[in-house]
Amino acid sequence: MDDKTMVSDALVGANGELKMFGDMIPQTENKELKQTLKQMRNACEMSQEKLYELARSKSYYVPAAKATETEVQHVKSILTQPAMK
Repeated sequence: MDDKTMVSDALVGANGELKMFGDMIPQTENKELKQTLKQMRNACEMSQEKLYELARSKSYYVPAAKATETEVQHVKSILTQPAMK
């Protein structure tokens, strides 16, 4: 397995863990568990950021082009329209 594949797999795993924490944290009523999950999520976010920077520095990951102002305004207009009945 090459470096690019390993970094990509690690990023996918970290992103999955972050989603898992995002699902679990609001569902627990136990304050100590909630705090522990938040600490674990924060550590996972830091690892994910390091992996992302590594992937970017080695050109393993190239982010999508930034949206134009027209595209941003279009999405904003869609999201701020009143819901249709």
